Amino acid sequence: MSDNNKTINQLRDKAYTTALEKGWYENEDQLGTRLALIHSEVSEALEADRNGLHCRKQDLDLVLAIEDDNEFKKAFKALVKDRFEDELADVIIRILDMSGRLLIDLDGHIAAKMRYNAMREYKHGGKRY
Repeated sequence: MSDNNKTINQLRDKAYTTALEKGWYENEDQLGTRLALIHSEVSEALEADRNGLHCRKQDLDLVLAIEDDNEFKKAFKALVKDRFEDELADVIIRILDMSGRLLIDLDGHIAAKMRYNAMREYKHGGKRY
């Protein structure tokens, strides 16, 4: 099954497994640190947007079509890395990873929250943001 067809929980498990394999849990595990890392990725996305660094869909499609790992890595660095969309992906990957560590059922929580949000008042009763 390709990543495009996986559930959120399957992506969560893959992100967590990759983090384990790459050594991101060798030191003491702190929830606050994990949350700060998510925040730092959001800040990087903001900076990329402020600097006009965006990845065009055709560039992403070109990179994803490359089969050779070395060529993929080279093209990714040139056309995708550190762009706004790449940083948003980092935010999600860090959330998935942390959720895997904590065994959070993201599929269930997202479904429940989206259902709840659909029933809320317009702008939650007057909030500005």
